[in-house]
Amino acid sequence: MRPEGLSLPHRCFHAVLLLALTMLLLAGILHMDVGLFIPLLRSQAEGPPIVNVMFLKTHKTASSTVLNILFRFAETHNLSVALPAGSSFHLGYPWLFLARYVEGSESQGPQQRFNIMGNHLRFNLPEVQKVMPNDTFYFSIIRNPVFQLESAFTYYKDYVPAFRDAESLDAFLASPWTYYNQSVGLPNAFARNNMWFDLGFDNDARADDGGYVRARLADVERQFQLVLIAEHFDESMVLLRRALRWRLDDVVTFRLNSRSARNVVPLTAVGRERAQRWCALDWQLYQHFNRSFWVRAHAELGPRLLRAEVARLRARRRELRERCLQDGAAKNQSQIADPQLRPFQSGQADILGYNLRQGLDEQTQRMCERMVTPELQYMARLYALQFPEKQPKRLHFLE
Repeated sequence: MRPEGLSLPHRCFHAVLLLALTMLLLAGILHMDVGLFIPLLRSQAEGPPIVNVMFLKTHKTASSTVLNILFRFAETHNLSVALPAGSSFHLGYPWLFLARYVEGSESQGPQQRFNIMGNHLRFNLPEVQKVMPNDTFYFSIIRNPVFQLESAFTYYKDYVPAFRDAESLDAFLASPWTYYNQSVGLPNAFARNNMWFDLGFDNDARADDGGYVRARLADVERQFQLVLIAEHFDESMVLLRRALRWRLDDVVTFRLNSRSARNVVPLTAVGRERAQRWCALDWQLYQHFNRSFWVRAHAELGPRLLRAEVARLRARRRELRERCLQDGAAKNQSQIADPQLRPFQSGQADILGYNLRQGLDEQTQRMCERMVTPELQYMARLYALQFPEKQPKRLHFLE
């Protein structure tokens, strides 16, 4: 039978077979890895994109950058977001989350469900499930606790009782119990095992209780489909995009809420060891999920394909940086021309932001602006769009 006499399914099969054989031949001739061609033979994003997503936004872990991804996706796809009620900018933190902390979540009658959730909260799964659909994808992000603690010390120096009187983080870690008083309770949560605390656990629990630690790690594995690693942000975005079946541009980002390099004060070698011991619960959390992250990455993609996907992501980021940003670099607050793009400044940190290029067309301007809008401004905008009948959120630092 001639090829043109074949049915459509048979012709498609023959075309795919011919493509596969051609690639195998090329791979043999060029000595290339056949695994690199696999994405061309089968779609990486089978099925529609996932639109119900809960992100546990941990502190000082690049989580503001991740939240920008979720806000952009929600806005461009007209999705609902579980936003803090009233004038609040977080979902009840540092208290355990309750559904009533969400605007539009009524205590009486049927519970409203939302597509996206990502503002700061202390995780409490039964209450989260009251406002998120049953098919929600849960994920979070963690960071090496040594670096996370250093960032928290700079950012929250003026707010956390345990940090206020310490001359430096090294000084704090040399004698932490001089500064850290357990009886102070929640206000000191940023000073010890803060990621463990954000997950809803006791940040002062005994880290040498192996049974307790294993049980809590199992809780996280059961409740979250993916835990990202801040030190491997681009690899994390590759895994997140695949898990959510989103487009590449959905996860391309510029760093938000990041500090000027001159505000970063690296710990001494002794200080790093002390930080690991002081935040031993966070250290065990990080070690566990850093291992499982790489097991998953290699199982799903393999090293070569992972590198190729990361390269694609970085190339697109460079392209958008050139298209969107004036000078292609982050700026300190005094250099940012548009007040609405100036990020909130906290503690001793110099938080950077961006200037957009002049003369962008309307569509590009809108895309680029979303990518550089600081977290608080973006949340206030979404709140106004979603609840036009409510009093807008006031950003006092912009007034």
